[in-house]
Amino acid sequence: MLKLLMMILFLIPLCFKKKSFWLIQFMFLIMSFIFMFLGSFNSMWMNISYFLGGDLLSFGLILLSFWICSLMIMASSSIFNKSNFYNLFLFLLLILMLLLYCTFSSMNLFLFYLFFESSLIPTLLLIMGWGYQPERLQAGIYLLFYTLFASLPMMIGIFYFYNYYMTLNYFFFYEMYNFNLIIYLSMIFAFLVKMPMFMVHLWLPKAHVEAPVSGSMILAGILLKLGGYGLLRVMSLFSMMVKLWSPMFISISLVGGVMVSLICLRQTDLKILIAYSSVAHMGMVLGGIMTLNYWGFCGSYMMMIAHGLCSSGLFCLANISYERLGSRSMFMNKGLINLMPSMSLWWFLLSSSNMAAPPSMNLLGEISLLNSLMSWSWISMFFLMLLSFFSAVYSLFLYSYSQHGKIYSGKYSCFLGFIREYLLLFLHWFPLNLLIIKSEFFMLWI
Repeated sequence: MLKLLMMILFLIPLCFKKKSFWLIQFMFLIMSFIFMFLGSFNSMWMNISYFLGGDLLSFGLILLSFWICSLMIMASSSIFNKSNFYNLFLFLLLILMLLLYCTFSSMNLFLFYLFFESSLIPTLLLIMGWGYQPERLQAGIYLLFYTLFASLPMMIGIFYFYNYYMTLNYFFFYEMYNFNLIIYLSMIFAFLVKMPMFMVHLWLPKAHVEAPVSGSMILAGILLKLGGYGLLRVMSLFSMMVKLWSPMFISISLVGGVMVSLICLRQTDLKILIAYSSVAHMGMVLGGIMTLNYWGFCGSYMMMIAHGLCSSGLFCLANISYERLGSRSMFMNKGLINLMPSMSLWWFLLSSSNMAAPPSMNLLGEISLLNSLMSWSWISMFFLMLLSFFSAVYSLFLYSYSQHGKIYSGKYSCFLGFIREYLLLFLHWFPLNLLIIKSEFFMLWI
């Protein structure tokens, strides 16, 4: 684990060298392949050093982090072309990757908390430094206050735990049980905000809309997964409390998911639509975790990985058309099949993955979550039906509205797309549909 940490650290001086933009991107790609071949692919802990180590749960999410960070640089070539402080951008990205790597691979709950909160700072700087509109300051403050408001109780809860059990190591969590409601709520609230659960989700659409494409990719791809990862780690502590309180959280998630899907259907902004669809997907993930059964845990893990790739790819597509037309409005982004026919295929493939069409990994994740929630209570069937139906509806709405229709007359001619953009979209879509072949890694990590 430490060798990759050192590699990230030694890349930091390199990012201040002139014209090293694509070199850093290449090194991220190399790191993701190095890490891919380091895994032992069983449910044991591996690569253990002093305070770092990982099991399959960490392995998948660290790999996703490396992959998405590599693609973020690829998507942000406009920062390099316009010389928009790209050295500082790379520096922030490396710091963010360092913090995410430590978050997912730390074996101690306090260290996890420390890095979990630290990853907020580079994200905030990304949004406030390279965002598009003046409202980005307000969006950044939303993000900061929502997250910090929820995280102080968690820190107090961690201190209480250490005082009570004299350890914060994940190994020992399976032996401990806690029956204190306040501690339970304080420990999971930070994760619920980060996921985000319906009712504490308002920071997400704002942050996505104001963020640059790289900020949106890292938010959708990795930072929403921090909440799910944290919940999967601490759920074993509160198994009795979850049984009592999970009906509340599951019902909020499912009803909220349906409501957010309905909100998606009347959006005119491409980015807000994709951001709200993330809230709906994460609602299902939260429901799966709260059922406390095997299907739910495995399905939510798989859905997190799949959503990270799929949502990130959709944000790339929204940015590609934004760079051409200077607008994210659906009224402007009409009839794109006339301008960019080849790009229309990628819109279709990623929209279909977003609605969990086969052979995407979203499908397997969604089937597992349906199984887990249905076995928990058959009444959830009605909301799950609506959720699955509306996810298909808003994905089709996104695709058909942006690709078909009468082309906006104010458009000038524009080129089809760079090879870089097609490669970027391929690298999102290919793992998303290839990983379903090796789905046992997602089903056997417990």
